[in-house]
Amino acid sequence: MNKSSFFIVGKHPVIEALKNKKRKVLRVFLTEESKKTIHRESQKYNLLDDVKIYHKTKKELDKYSKEQITHQGFVAEIEHLDYPSLKEFIIDKDNLNLVCLNEVTDPRNIGSIVRSAASFNIHGIIVKERHFPDESKLLYKSASGCMELMNIFKVSNINSTIKYLREKNFWVYAFASNADKNFTDIEWKGNNILLFGSEGKGIKTHTSKYADFNVKIDMNNMVESLNISNSAAIVFHHINKNKKK
Repeated sequence: MNKSSFFIVGKHPVIEALKNKKRKVLRVFLTEESKKTIHRESQKYNLLDDVKIYHKTKKELDKYSKEQITHQGFVAEIEHLDYPSLKEFIIDKDNLNLVCLNEVTDPRNIGSIVRSAASFNIHGIIVKERHFPDESKLLYKSASGCMELMNIFKVSNINSTIKYLREKNFWVYAFASNADKNFTDIEWKGNNILLFGSEGKGIKTHTSKYADFNVKIDMNNMVESLNISNSAAIVFHHINKNKKK
């Protein structure tokens, strides 16, 4: 069965896609300089073997960057990855930390969250399939190649998914600025769901009812909030550091 394909742009997204043996790369469009960069920085991988390569000028590649992002001389046409199902992934696993994004739709924010999650050993990200911009160049560019490293679990219903995971002994922590408990006071043992809502709207009221705990990031009271991707990075770093102890 043929999968749909789409284009990504940027040095790190394209190079990491080429490195990922599970990713089907159909075509690569490179400038002469970007091709030299691949050979220079990834000599041991032979990334361009068995890949259709088309040489283009920077101006010719500009048509792939209509979202006002720089292609850096790298464009690739790729197919979607086959991610494991969430139900299969959690079988016989302990001490999992999964992120759940509720109403978060901005590709830049999601991409940045993916990058931080991969950097700090988060095991996967749960998203609502209908709201996830999985062919967005902005998403891939913001993730800086980390879309190749992170498990993305696309589900049809966030609430039923959280309910299912609670039945499988996951604790659900909802991050809310008005919470009383600081997230650093949690031991972060066992299997956990880190539930984040969108900026402005926050977590949906009905979804927040499934949380076992509401927690917050302790910060200066004169600052109303942080960007969600910044908040997520702080949380992921702390949990990863705590786990290593």
